[in-house]
Amino acid sequence: MANNANELSGIVQEAIAEALGLDTEEVVPDATLLGDLDAESIDLLDILFRIERTSGVKIKMADLTEIIQGGIPDEEFATEDDVITATGLAQLKQVLPQIDTDALAGKLVADEVLTLFTVQNLTDLVAERASVAAAAA
Repeated sequence: MANNANELSGIVQEAIAEALGLDTEEVVPDATLLGDLDAESIDLLDILFRIERTSGVKIKMADLTEIIQGGIPDEEFATEDDVITATGLAQLKQVLPQIDTDALAGKLVADEVLTLFTVQNLTDLVAERASVAAAAA
């Protein structure tokens, strides 16, 4: 199992590049997966599978949603109109530190949250999972 941060970063970068048919140089840390790199949901599954196969770190799509929402109940995370609440934005800022919560306040809808997810966010998640697995071993 990979545990070195640079090694994990390379694994994530390569998995994304291979899944999306990109050069690894195009897969920069601040690129958003669904926006900048044009990934679709099915591509995310492929990326997660490639990361698991190479690193031994298993992450499911449901894990992404769980991490993003941080255990906050749906009704507290977003309004009935699916607009992310102040509570939801505060949680998002913790897991996606690059976002501008002021610019997104009252505008961000739940379906768009994953579009903010970057290569670095995924790398951090993989590194966190790898360290938890290593600690448990």
